[in-house]
Amino acid sequence: MLKVEEDVSFIGISELRKETPTLLKELRQGRVILTRRNKPVGVIINYSEYEHMKNLMERVEDMILGYTAKIRTDSKKKKYISLEEAERRVGLK
Repeated sequence: MLKVEEDVSFIGISELRKETPTLLKELRQGRVILTRRNKPVGVIINYSEYEHMKNLMERVEDMILGYTAKIRTDSKKKKYISLEEAERRVGLK
């Protein structure tokens, strides 16, 4: 296991089984990045950090849905014409 920052460590997948106690200790301090052949393939985070990220994602989704609903509500105030009326106005019918 290689510590690259105060709260980030790298561990090879092959080391995972034999380094489990060390891995769990590192999770208390931050993230552990899984590597295969020295390339990142995944991240393990502690549960409280996961919960925090999940809550942030839910807030962002709620904001996006609220914004989308507002746009749709505002667009209903606009006057629309039917396809037949549009064709009549441009001289197609």
